Amino acid sequence: MRCSMAPHPPRLDRPAGRPDRFRGCPVKPQLDKSLIAVAGVDEPAGIRAVEARSLEGARLRYYDYCMVAFSVILICSNLIGAAKVSVVQVPWIGPVVFGSAVLFFPLSYVLGDVLTEVYGYARARRVVWVGFFASVYAAAMAAAVVAMPPAPGWPAQEALATVFGQTPRIFAASILAFWCGEFANAYVLAWMKILTGGRHLWTRTIGSTVVGQAVDSLIFYPLAFLGVWETHLVVMVMISNYLMKVGWEAILTPVTYRIVGFMKRREGIDVYDVGTDFTPFRTKV
Repeated sequence: MRCSMAPHPPRLDRPAGRPDRFRGCPVKPQLDKSLIAVAGVDEPAGIRAVEARSLEGARLRYYDYCMVAFSVILICSNLIGAAKVSVVQVPWIGPVVFGSAVLFFPLSYVLGDVLTEVYGYARARRVVWVGFFASVYAAAMAAAVVAMPPAPGWPAQEALATVFGQTPRIFAASILAFWCGEFANAYVLAWMKILTGGRHLWTRTIGSTVVGQAVDSLIFYPLAFLGVWETHLVVMVMISNYLMKVGWEAILTPVTYRIVGFMKRREGIDVYDVGTDFTPFRTKV
């Protein structure tokens, strides 16, 4: 029996045993390989390989939660972690100087990988834009609070300005580096997923982070600190932070595997960005 394609988008919230957009097919249909544009894609039971654009109007269980988590991680990393530069002694290497945010900011790249892998580039793009505007708002609010005249006798104005006061140069460098790095990360992961036919997730998560963090670091540190710090210190901090971020991504690979596997099973989909418009300058999914 041949299954006919229905014209409407898939309903991902249908209970087991109900037909989906492939009329006459069970819940897990065999999609035409041309829809995926990669031969030999074999999905586990209960997971459907779908084009990203076919999810329009679908109800997704965890997408909104991921968006909120991404924005929280980003804002906290920029406002709290960026306020302190730390140094640790590494055996056989010596002192390593790094910004404290490097311990937490890579979580945004892990979450960005999960978003692109599970929901596709377009939905990851929307989350990046949400994080971008959330960061702009948080920085503007911090600047406004710092600029307000303190009440007589309140002793913490100088400390508040030290922690939350960002120069326009550093903020501009940070937000530009984040925007470029996140989009590079999402694009590389989506492209590699099609290239590998969905296999070898670790190559995509680490490979996309190598590229995304390189773009981020090469933009942020020179724009923010050249001429303020000595050049060798800028280079040293840039390289050490870059290696630590990529290293964190590699260490967290087993965690990424578990999260991606869990979310794909719960959502019942595996998204491929075939025919996706990869421009970063839109929020429509």
